[in-house]
Amino acid sequence: MARILWSKIREALVSVLPVALIVVLLNLTPLVDFTQRELVVFSVSALFLILGIGLFNMGADLAMTPMGEQVGSGLTRNRKMRILLSVSFIMGVIITVAEPDLSVLATQVKDAMNGTVLIWAVGIGVGIFLLFSVLKMVFRQNLSRMLMFFYMMLFALASLVVINGNADFLALAYDSGGVTTGPITVPFIMALGVGIASTLGGKDSAENSFGSIALCSVGPILAVMALGISLTGEIQYKVPGYSIEEGLGENFFPTILHTMEEVANALGMIILIFAVLQLIFLKLPWRRLVRIAVGIVYTFLGLVIFLVSVTIGFMPIGYRIGTELANGNKWLLLLFGFLIGMVVVLAEPAVHVLNRQVEEVTGGTVTRKSMMTALSLGVGISILLSMLRIVYDFSILYYLIPGYFISLGLSFFVPKIYTAIAFDSGGVASGPLTSGFILPMAIGACMVLQGEGKILSDGFGIVAMVAMTPLITIQTLGFRAIVTRRMRAKAAMRRILQKDDGQIIRFM
Repeated sequence: MARILWSKIREALVSVLPVALIVVLLNLTPLVDFTQRELVVFSVSALFLILGIGLFNMGADLAMTPMGEQVGSGLTRNRKMRILLSVSFIMGVIITVAEPDLSVLATQVKDAMNGTVLIWAVGIGVGIFLLFSVLKMVFRQNLSRMLMFFYMMLFALASLVVINGNADFLALAYDSGGVTTGPITVPFIMALGVGIASTLGGKDSAENSFGSIALCSVGPILAVMALGISLTGEIQYKVPGYSIEEGLGENFFPTILHTMEEVANALGMIILIFAVLQLIFLKLPWRRLVRIAVGIVYTFLGLVIFLVSVTIGFMPIGYRIGTELANGNKWLLLLFGFLIGMVVVLAEPAVHVLNRQVEEVTGGTVTRKSMMTALSLGVGISILLSMLRIVYDFSILYYLIPGYFISLGLSFFVPKIYTAIAFDSGGVASGPLTSGFILPMAIGACMVLQGEGKILSDGFGIVAMVAMTPLITIQTLGFRAIVTRRMRAKAAMRRILQKDDGQIIRFM
């Protein structure tokens, strides 16, 4: 087990190192001048981030994925639809409410609206759409058609939010869809889908197992938009205090204890549900339960270390980079956004879980390398476009409406499995490092270029962009696979015909 853990830490090192190097190299230019204290804290945080990701990935393999698969397959074998749907809804709500990513977002907008209301609205949204996801798998419904219908609902609700005078609320609503699919939610929900689809069987079981994350990302957006329609009056937003000194001062130990409490709550909910199902339906042997228990410990330690490192070391540095670059050359802000976007996705814990599961379920047809390349390009482009929006101050709908129409349009031309993987990837790519490093950077840039009053409309929305662009890049990967396959088939047919012609000539 020690050898496996070391391999996970080495993977994490490769993921985090590019982000850390870009930040350190940026300090060597005249653009940003970090204090020695900031550099030391950031460097130490990066080291702990590597350890946290390694421990988390180990825990996901030992506990989160097996638990999700066992729950999905166990409930499906039970053949009681009412129990399957009820448990899915309850799990969706409880896991989301306890998701640390959502708490990070709620904390950053607490001056704009009630954080508790936001968290529960998002949780109920995820619960309802996890239920829809299970129904999709059981009745083998077309994911593209479902997504088309629900996104039409989203755009219709968006128009009502604008008419109601809360257009600034749109970016926050779309961001909520990205942050809910965090490091705890993703492995469990994806494995739940694999367990249900594999038990149901059929030729399309691999394709049927994907799409849960995509649908669960829609529910929070609808829920938060409904809140936006009901709100009256002007929404105020106040920038939180982003500083290294604040994180290392008297708030250091409270931050650690608060993070431990959040992670314990999230994992505790999953453990409680799993324990009840184990007693009633699953009946797993003790050896497997011990392995899962060890994995839960790894997951807990990994997430606590990861989230504390992001809060203390990455949030303040992200905000500082945004303000410094915005005060300098705006075009360098766009370039840096593209570069940091390409590498920051490498350090998202849930991305590695997704890539590994995609490669396993597709039997190597979609490789980890191709997935990571498509995700990196997509996230890099999304950050660049988000920074462009901050510079020129225009609505996020100018991106989201054509972006989702292109994504949904592509779904009719590429293999269905690529569509399912693409929409799942969008939710996974927008993880805690996006909300804990990229979002503060966008807020810092917006604070300088547009002022505090525009942060809710221009600074937010970056998580939504990170969730959208992989839909296009990964489906483009699928489209390229079709073209390549057809070209190879034509070339093979041409060789056969040439061979047949040669045989005819020799015979004559």
